Amino acid sequence: MLKKSLVVFLCITLYSCTQNPQNYVQYLTGYWEIKQVKKDNKILKTYTISTIVDYFEVHKDMTGFRKKVAPNLDGKFIVNDHKSPFRLEIEDDKLHIYYTQNDTEFKETIVKASKKELIITNQEQVLYIYKPYQPITF
Repeated sequence: MLKKSLVVFLCITLYSCTQNPQNYVQYLTGYWEIKQVKKDNKILKTYTISTIVDYFEVHKDMTGFRKKVAPNLDGKFIVNDHKSPFRLEIEDDKLHIYYTQNDTEFKETIVKASKKELIITNQEQVLYIYKPYQPITF
């Protein structure tokens, strides 16, 4: 009986930890390459290679920015001055990204974030599926 209780407790604990949107925050900072775009379980576009990579930086106060960068063959990036500041908020057990641009606020939701994948959805329910950026090596 004790073994069953322990197994049930561990399963519940692991499930609740993986579903906690606060855990997603630790994986956001970094370079993410778009893999696929989906809507209503249909693939709208698949990317075999991306010339632009999204860089996310998250600070301890749950603010940060998102920037588009272009990787070079030497492993460095072409970067411009434009970045989209954001704030992260957890609401209704979901992690949201709030951006403000030109006095207009819009929101995206982090569906999943891990070392291997980042999935973001927007208000139109379009899913953006990313993988960690890996430089091309020769």
